[in-house]
Amino acid sequence: MSRPPASKSGSTGQMIETAIEKALDPLASALKRATQPSSAKAAPGKPGLMVSPLAVPFPAIPPIGGVEIATARAGFYKHERDDLVVFHFPEGASCAGVFTRHKVGSAPVDWCKRHLDADKGGEDVKVLVVNAGCANAFTGKAGADAARRTASEAAKRFGCRQRDVMLASTGVIGVVLDDAKISARLPEIEAGLKADAWAKAGVGIMTTDTFPKGSYAECEIEGVKVRIAGIAKGSGMIAPDMATMLAFIVTDADIAPPVLKALLNLHVRTTFNSVTVDGDTSTNDTALLFATGASGAPRIGRVGDRRLKEFSAALDRVMLDLAHQLVKDGEGATKFVRVTVDGAASPASARKLAKSIADSPLVKTAIAGEDANWGRIVMAVGKTEEAVDRDRLAIWFGPHTAAIDGAPAPDYDEAKMSAYMKNSEIDITVHVASGRASATVWTCDLTKRYIEINGDYRS
Repeated sequence: MSRPPASKSGSTGQMIETAIEKALDPLASALKRATQPSSAKAAPGKPGLMVSPLAVPFPAIPPIGGVEIATARAGFYKHERDDLVVFHFPEGASCAGVFTRHKVGSAPVDWCKRHLDADKGGEDVKVLVVNAGCANAFTGKAGADAARRTASEAAKRFGCRQRDVMLASTGVIGVVLDDAKISARLPEIEAGLKADAWAKAGVGIMTTDTFPKGSYAECEIEGVKVRIAGIAKGSGMIAPDMATMLAFIVTDADIAPPVLKALLNLHVRTTFNSVTVDGDTSTNDTALLFATGASGAPRIGRVGDRRLKEFSAALDRVMLDLAHQLVKDGEGATKFVRVTVDGAASPASARKLAKSIADSPLVKTAIAGEDANWGRIVMAVGKTEEAVDRDRLAIWFGPHTAAIDGAPAPDYDEAKMSAYMKNSEIDITVHVASGRASATVWTCDLTKRYIEINGDYRS
């Protein structure tokens, strides 16, 4: 493992002592942080979790024309909390979704994909039912039947077809959804629908999240103001191959389902698909985008319509904001890390290299220990078998050069590097000198709290 050259001044004993101090410093820093009394407040989700030090305040989200939201406690959790969220949409609302590519997808994922892929799928979607605490994944026919009954009861309650109901679940895998708990709460849900319940919805879909995640943006379509709002949940099992664990975005623009789908596919690669917490992909990953048409803006029915330019940029901001919040709430996270790889042979190669760095437990634990161990970056780059020019490889931590031209930087400054690693946000840039492509992936550090949270997940 490469290290910056040590000073040749001083006695051999002093050199050994200095080396030991440097080696122990990251461990000492990590232990110090772990044993200091926590001033963090308790999270609103699972008992015993403290709010992430990287937490982002939930934004002020005004009502989005046409959508009403309600939450209730269905009882999927033992402790007192809302774990059921329902969105109600007006006649003519559109919907599109992207989903996990996990080979063991959940019953709600199967339900949504089937109906959105059907003829005229995504037209006239009326209801979204979301539960936390039970993933209803790997549950076979019993789980599929529970999903169908949930959609059927919601359809009866809100006067629509079953296909007009979208479903999403999150929680423990391998447990069949007790849909009776949902149907029992639907009268309460219907009576409690409100246009300004975004914050409650953000809390209602949480599992091991330590703060609710929301985002909001405005833009114009042909001079008419339109609004975009979204919530997401996710803290662990975040390495999506489509979107994120759960994300629901609503706009009052009037956009046809095929256009919504194109917009989702366009932006998902550089937002939800470019974050990772632990390298594991969920069985339930779902991102749904709804358009109510209540803004009065002209209807957009063609992919590539130039009137969508500003809307597309605003949607990207909302999706990227939510994606960043997922990383900032990574289980046990104390550092928000941006990994950029440039000079790659292709965009796919750049992305693979960046993901290799961001997913590496050795890289992530070094960051947790505030150790600028750039040798671990070299390891993560080299193991991918992507095109890399070893003799021109360069690595930066923020503005500080760790390596240049395939060797330790001549001006490497351990003190400045160590000081930089104490920041809560870390930038790592790697130039692989094999082309002109680049990619950015966002991740977090890996601490002992990740083990504690996941070792106790089902309690």
